[in-house]
Amino acid sequence: MPTTVRRAVPDDAELVRTMIGEIADHQDEGQYVTVTADRWRELLAGDTVTVLIAEYDGEPAGYVSAVRRLHLWTGGDVLGLDDLYVREAFRGQRVGELLMLELARQVAAPHKLTITWGMRESNEGAQRFYARLGASLKTKVLAAWPYEAYSKDL
Repeated sequence: MPTTVRRAVPDDAELVRTMIGEIADHQDEGQYVTVTADRWRELLAGDTVTVLIAEYDGEPAGYVSAVRRLHLWTGGDVLGLDDLYVREAFRGQRVGELLMLELARQVAAPHKLTITWGMRESNEGAQRFYARLGASLKTKVLAAWPYEAYSKDL
């Protein structure tokens, strides 16, 4: 049976939350995931967040998530890819490529949006994968300023 891709709906909230935990654990960052399935139900009911789920022979194989946002330099929107995740049992079966292509086809192309995302510099496998898709890779430092850090000076 071929892999199919569909848009996640609020009833998929538990599955989406589970796979987010899986990717975070894979990156040794599971302790930072605090979003609940209830919050995911809300997010999936709106139109700002997109989650596409790949199913292989009826089994959830992975997902891609993205947020449409304003790009202030152009005054237009970009699609910010948040996660691309393929469960271990389904890796090497082109599930990630299919998810990326469907994100482009279903969400970005109708509005001619650029898709942007980041990855760890050490993730050479991901860099090769994205380069094969035709993405341009640019080195950039990502900064995060958490509330705990900036609030002490307020």
